[in-house]
Amino acid sequence: MSKSIKLAILGLGTVGTGVVNLINDNLDELKRRSGRDIVITEVGTRRQRDDIDPNIIQNSDLMATAASDNADIVIELIGGTTLAKELIMHAIKHGKHVVTANKALLAEHGNEIFALAEANNVHVAYEAAVAGGIPIIKVMREALAANRVDWLAGIINGTGNFIMTEMRDKGRPFADVLLEAQELGYAEADPTFDVEGIDAAHKLALLASIAFGIPLQFDKVYCEGIRNITLQDVSYAEELGYRIKHVGFAVRRDANEGNDESAGIELRVHPTLIPQDALLANVNGVKNAVLVNSHPLGQTLYYGDGAGAGATASAVMADVMDLVRVLNTNDPNNPGNNGHHVPHLAFVPEQLSDTPILRAEQMITGYYLRVHAYDNPGVLADITRILSDAGINIDAILQKPAHKLGQVPVIILTLPVVESQMNLAIEKIEKLETITDKVVRIRLDELA
Repeated sequence: MSKSIKLAILGLGTVGTGVVNLINDNLDELKRRSGRDIVITEVGTRRQRDDIDPNIIQNSDLMATAASDNADIVIELIGGTTLAKELIMHAIKHGKHVVTANKALLAEHGNEIFALAEANNVHVAYEAAVAGGIPIIKVMREALAANRVDWLAGIINGTGNFIMTEMRDKGRPFADVLLEAQELGYAEADPTFDVEGIDAAHKLALLASIAFGIPLQFDKVYCEGIRNITLQDVSYAEELGYRIKHVGFAVRRDANEGNDESAGIELRVHPTLIPQDALLANVNGVKNAVLVNSHPLGQTLYYGDGAGAGATASAVMADVMDLVRVLNTNDPNNPGNNGHHVPHLAFVPEQLSDTPILRAEQMITGYYLRVHAYDNPGVLADITRILSDAGINIDAILQKPAHKLGQVPVIILTLPVVESQMNLAIEKIEKLETITDKVVRIRLDELA
């Protein structure tokens, strides 16, 4: 009989408790799939729990649990980027395989952590770090391993998606929906990471590294939140056949007409207009989805719960099962099992490329522009002339009836353009004497 696989869990919050419950509920299924008994031997927790099996050691010394001789795999679920990093590094140095759901830690320190894991011949698995229960990491690292990924677009923060869905479906203002999201537990008391796009940027950094074989570079992700999206813009977008979603994009750009400086990777998180009939436009509520465009497969969509105890525990245990198969490789009692190790970032470490990350002004997208102007003759002609002079092609124009003080909203959709050109055009438009306010801009992507 093969020996049991022993787990140590660091953190018994919502997800940690979800992992314990999943193992208890599906114990027989886990054994049938892995050929091993999988048991929790120790948990690192600062608060003693009465509802935990008394055979499980509860240790308030988290560092001791991370290096415990009574564990083959350490599962880190405490979050944050300080203590969690120390614990994971400590576990790796003591020869432990690690499973983590900590996207912020990996996005900011993953290069260092993965290098240490390689040096110590252990593995760090992180399926639960991106999109909860959706197996997008496994898909990107394994199922699409023979494909060249051209771009991916993801709704990868459920809080932001819930807010945008409620604003569109029920006509509720941002502040009102955010308050409900906090009451429902979708948003933290401090919602900055969710509504400013930082959480999505962490996840996008991980996805982009796996997609393109580049080091993790969270600090180069362009990040814009949803606080400034108004019901007015949501309504105008709908009228034009679009929906506003908070989306993370990772896009491979080849050199444009021999201009090598235009080649690189776009990493950007921001509100964007997408066509109403697009798959991502119909991902609602707290759901997550990632759309991947690769060659030769084409577009594929991965959809499901992006957070919650059950979804995240499912992803954590999927990683545990993969690591059990790795451990089976050297087990003489399991000669029929062939363990394997997929590189942490899908590409072998020495093959990671130094493809540059494009600056914000180099990004290429379409645009939604809302311009408020006095209802004077020639205003629209002046605006369109400035756009034309900047090499910006207009796709659609919507002029609304004049309202207060004779001002008229003009909504313009443009074809894709380099951001630096749009910056210059907006600067000139705002200098027109007939323009009464700052130009509102929201990016637009057809996802084609």
